[in-house]
Amino acid sequence: MTLLHFLLDPFVSFGFMRRALVACVALSLSAAPLGVFLLLRRMSLIGDALSHAVLPGAAIGYLISGMSLLAISVGGFVAGLTVGMLAGFVSRRTPLKEDASFSGFYLGSLALGVTLVSVRDSSVDLQHVLFGSILSVGTNAMLMVGVIASFSLLALAVLYRALVIESFDMTFLRVSAPSSLSLIHGLFLGLVVINLVAGFQILGTLMSVGLMMLPAVSARFWACNLTYMVAVAIGIGMLASLIGLEWSYYASLPAGPVIVLSASIIFIFSILFWACGGIYARARR
Repeated sequence: MTLLHFLLDPFVSFGFMRRALVACVALSLSAAPLGVFLLLRRMSLIGDALSHAVLPGAAIGYLISGMSLLAISVGGFVAGLTVGMLAGFVSRRTPLKEDASFSGFYLGSLALGVTLVSVRDSSVDLQHVLFGSILSVGTNAMLMVGVIASFSLLALAVLYRALVIESFDMTFLRVSAPSSLSLIHGLFLGLVVINLVAGFQILGTLMSVGLMMLPAVSARFWACNLTYMVAVAIGIGMLASLIGLEWSYYASLPAGPVIVLSASIIFIFSILFWACGGIYARARR
């Protein structure tokens, strides 16, 4: 009973802790499955690139309207989608691979975004943009995350079969429906960007990809079936959110980075104790 009280007390006592947990759970539901598909398509680091690519648009929205949730979200979405499309265009028209194109665009985007935010000469505002403010999530931000999560899940259900085929047998899709390949890729990148925009509001541009990729790469160790992998990734995202919020509350640490750190610890645990071939199991054999 004491342990249960210890675990529930932060969320029973404080509304901001409850709002932070709900926002993280919603983000885990929508972002973690996309992380699984990024992993299967060998685009894991592209998620990180896109999370930085939203910064210039969000910074422009911030400079125009201050901390307006709508302006920052729309600006971030447009900037991230633009970088994604430009990188794809360059990779199709030049010898550069897509990951190299992304690296070229996102580094410039990150530098431009930080420069634009710094125009206001406020380190507090810059920290908010880079690291988020999950414990100050308001009603509007929660509503935005909820709408994005619901839309992402519905869109993923519609695109699921096409994404599976593209992930495992792109040649078949290219031969059977060549005109749909670019459309599917663009829609998928759009889903990734809007989820990163939602994470941007909560975890900041440096941490927003954490709840997308870390649960996905951890789930790869515990599930071989794609459906199970998606479910395990969602569960790990929720668990990391709960652990991180509890840890930040009792240790007086910043919540966003601690949530991502919790997901990283779960990833390391998966590497060590993966039942089918983890380092610990191999050492015992």
